[in-house]
Amino acid sequence: MLIRLAQPAELPYLQQIEIASGESFRDAGMPEIADDDPLSLADLAEHEVWVAIGAEGVPVAFIAIGDVDGATHVHQVSVHPSHARQGIGAALIEHVTRGERAVTLTTFRDVPWNAPYYERLGFQAVADVTPGLAEIMREEASRGLDPATRVAMVLLPAQVRA
Repeated sequence: MLIRLAQPAELPYLQQIEIASGESFRDAGMPEIADDDPLSLADLAEHEVWVAIGAEGVPVAFIAIGDVDGATHVHQVSVHPSHARQGIGAALIEHVTRGERAVTLTTFRDVPWNAPYYERLGFQAVADVTPGLAEIMREEASRGLDPATRVAMVLLPAQVRA
């Protein structure tokens, strides 16, 4: 699977991937999450966005990252349902965790393909969130995400994990 930086013309298509991948929340009894708007084109353009390219030569998944308090922060990772459960999301996460920086994200605590999945990839819940992570979680709460259902997680650099 080829992983490369997203091209500006692909950003609207990435929104469609995010919308399609969000449908799984409907089956989990969280229709409000499935109905949530995808990252805006402006937000996508502000972030470093990597795409996984499928056999057809088009993106089938993406990961949008940025800097939060000196760590690489995953703002969004989405895999089109037609390519789910093939390790593509894990490959994107591995791609952005190869560096010497910690990687952080916020996610749902109890949704199987959220915190439990990231734990299997080596992420751990953050006990004391940094100011930047706290701000992200406040912004999520302002959009209606219940803070009790959310968790900030971190994957330490490889040299620290060993």
